[in-house]
Amino acid sequence: MIKIYTNKESFQYDLHSLIKAFYPDQDVKVIQEGEPNAGEQYVEVFFFEEKIEVILAANADGGKKQYTNLVKVENCDEATGVHTYKNRCKLALYQDLCDYSGKTLPWGNLTGIRPTKLPMGMLADGMSDAEIIAKLQETHAVSDEKAALSLDIAKREKALLDQIHYQDGYSLYIGIPFCPTTCLYCSFTSYPIVIWKKRMQEYLEALYKEIQYVSEAYKDKILDTVYIGGGTPTTLEAEELDWLLTRVRDAFDWSQVKEFTVEAGRADSITKEKLEVLKKHGVTRISVNPQTMKDETLKAIGRRHTVQQVKDAYAMAREVGFDNINMDIILGLPGELEADVENTIEEIKKLDPDSLTVHSLAVKRASKLSQWIEENGIATLKNTDRTMEIAAAGAEAMQMQPYYLYRQKNMSGNFENVGYAREGKYGIYNILIMEEVQTIVALGAGSITKRVFGDGRIERCDNVKDVGLYIEKIEEMIDRKRKLLGME
Repeated sequence: MIKIYTNKESFQYDLHSLIKAFYPDQDVKVIQEGEPNAGEQYVEVFFFEEKIEVILAANADGGKKQYTNLVKVENCDEATGVHTYKNRCKLALYQDLCDYSGKTLPWGNLTGIRPTKLPMGMLADGMSDAEIIAKLQETHAVSDEKAALSLDIAKREKALLDQIHYQDGYSLYIGIPFCPTTCLYCSFTSYPIVIWKKRMQEYLEALYKEIQYVSEAYKDKILDTVYIGGGTPTTLEAEELDWLLTRVRDAFDWSQVKEFTVEAGRADSITKEKLEVLKKHGVTRISVNPQTMKDETLKAIGRRHTVQQVKDAYAMAREVGFDNINMDIILGLPGELEADVENTIEEIKKLDPDSLTVHSLAVKRASKLSQWIEENGIATLKNTDRTMEIAAAGAEAMQMQPYYLYRQKNMSGNFENVGYAREGKYGIYNILIMEEVQTIVALGAGSITKRVFGDGRIERCDNVKDVGLYIEKIEEMIDRKRKLLGME
């Protein structure tokens, strides 16, 4: 464990995220008070108006290396410019950590999940491309490649978001929190479908009560996108999907809906009958997600299907008539090397999907992967510049462009997740959920509604995660929404 001692409580998240990025194999804990014990690994970071003092002792023998960096900005201290002060402090600490560890990070000192937010804001301020790139490098030490990537995506996102109704519109998320099995890396709200099969109609009827409330509460709003996710929505039987989609279609005005996505997801949940139900109800975009095209890895991560089943499910989706199919892959899965990523990309190129979402493996505390790492070590999770390049080159070969990007805590290699798509096949909802510029009303167990107000303020309300409690307390879930959506 590396303990962080600091005098700045408001910097705890940034300190933890930044130091964890340099030392992903270590537990990192921020401590407000106390002194380091002899021989322990620790970092002392103390912030003052004119300087940041850092003592790095990441060796068990307690050897110390002390740094002092000037961070004062003219006419800017904590009282007059907290944001600028924090950025300067983070940059100073990042430079110290680079010097001490001998390595740099692709995203520099950025610790948030939305790197495109910065260039989006700078574009709105009228800054040129060169000025934006320079600002990202000077303020955050972002690499040339990542600065260019975030700017490119910000421009594409802006063009897509210009078509969205912000104040008078909203998007709808419907959660189906069931899966055939739970994947090793997964931390989403998800339950084994076999346990809930006998009570599925109860869940759907509770969900329908939420649907009815929202359709009435937002009858004067414009519905822009609809996304049914999970879990794995196609764990529902074809008749159950038909029951749900019939009611969703009847409840809302679809005249201005730009995108209707269903996360078909796992090949072991997809049948031709289910795909035909989705097509009948006007679903415009689906996902058939392999994560990898290596059978051994699929087995290791708990996905009880084969590569051939992925190919068969994809072929069925094309046969039924879907012309906007996304595929997800994850880089950094246990035991996978560059050759495995190359093979996955080559197999996906043969299928020729319309979009490709490339995830960097993120280690979530709530996932089984955390325990797996304790038993096997983090060294077998290898995501590198080269694996990211292989995926990007594969997307480019399929005439896809990057259109959205986000990061997560504890990502393998400190990289990012990138969505690639062909022109006209971009996942609009994916951008909306990341950029938080439009209200997203979320239904189902474990979902979180985000209301975006005219001044940019965001308020949230969540549904309970437990399916049984969600069914039992559905009126309370609706009342939470009533309070949020009725706010002025």
